[in-house]
Amino acid sequence: MRKQYLILALFLASIQWAQAQFSLDGELRPRTEYRHGFGSLIPENVEPGYGISTRVRLNAGYKTDHYKVFVSLQDVFVWGENRQIKPEDANNSFSIFQAWAEIKLGEGWSTKLGRQVLSYDDQRILGGLDWAQQGRNHDAGLIKYKKNDFAVDVALAFNQDYSDPTGFQSVGNEYNTSGFFSYKTMYMAHLSQKWGAFSGSLLLMNNGFQNDAIGLNDIANLQTMGVHLKYGKKAFSLAANLYLQTGEAIYGAGYQDVKGGFLSSLDFGFKASDKIKLGVGAEIISGDDKSSTEETGAFFPLYGTNHKFNGFMDYFYVGNHANTVGLIDVHASANFTFNESSSLLVKVLNFHGEQALPSGEKSLGTEVDLVFSKAFKGYALKVGYSQMFAADGMYELKKVPEADAAKVQNWAWAMLVFKPKFLN
Repeated sequence: MRKQYLILALFLASIQWAQAQFSLDGELRPRTEYRHGFGSLIPENVEPGYGISTRVRLNAGYKTDHYKVFVSLQDVFVWGENRQIKPEDANNSFSIFQAWAEIKLGEGWSTKLGRQVLSYDDQRILGGLDWAQQGRNHDAGLIKYKKNDFAVDVALAFNQDYSDPTGFQSVGNEYNTSGFFSYKTMYMAHLSQKWGAFSGSLLLMNNGFQNDAIGLNDIANLQTMGVHLKYGKKAFSLAANLYLQTGEAIYGAGYQDVKGGFLSSLDFGFKASDKIKLGVGAEIISGDDKSSTEETGAFFPLYGTNHKFNGFMDYFYVGNHANTVGLIDVHASANFTFNESSSLLVKVLNFHGEQALPSGEKSLGTEVDLVFSKAFKGYALKVGYSQMFAADGMYELKKVPEADAAKVQNWAWAMLVFKPKFLN
């Protein structure tokens, strides 16, 4: 009788397995970096930084005709940070990077609930920030609709931070959501449409930030709205962004009214041959003219993959440069494909402040970025080198006098990427 039950159980399990799809894959990404002016100017008498970090992810997905479930476990560590035979993780970085379920609701509708990556368009405002070893995620709920070439996503989020679930209050929101530009509430709608070679999207988003200085229940609401347009046909491509911000933003001990904040960009691409792709473009991000302590005209790009823009050395809008002089970024690039597995990106960017510094200076400098990529069987290698040629305004902006700064400001890195598929 027990054999019959076992056979029946195996039979039912095989039916369930046939109706579902299970996947298990991973990622191992060690990266070594030499930092001698990464993120900011380094003084002459300061030693450069060198280290190796690794990101490890284990991803499990389960899919049926009615729903999907995805879980991604992650750890990020620096070589040598854990003392040998120490039982715990020194940097406490082990985490659940993603954990969500998506339920089909019929007729193009679905809902996606849980910790997830929100990435749209060119990732200027919302992106996965994959360059950073820790990445970026959101605890949110999505309502999704897609039909043919039209799609709309509506996201809702309410964030709390309390250590003891039994202490959760029945009234009030007095739990801290600490962290730079971490939101208390988020409401977002993203609409996109394709028309052949042309596509466009509209983003409407409100972020509520908890103002600890005034009271934990006091929320400053910042609205961001704008469009992303893209066109590509044969060898020519064009991409444009225009975003506006209004409302309130928290900087320091209090908040300021945001008036006239904007980001605009235009990029042209041209495929000169099968081996060479060229690009040229410009981006303007509004800054604050410091005419008032209660208002600001500065735009902040929120949750985008900011490392992708304004130079790989991360001098702007990567945990820095908020509510300051803004940025005018004019850039040109060339991507050389040597064969099916290797390529070289060369990019030159020139920076100016959108507003003048206190001295009246606007020129910030020029950055050169080089990235070599090579694909092997089962893994990839990426090697990069960047150098900043600072102008007078950069020394003033970063508060490092030119006489004290190192003559060469550079950054070099190398990264291996392994993405094994254990089961599919």
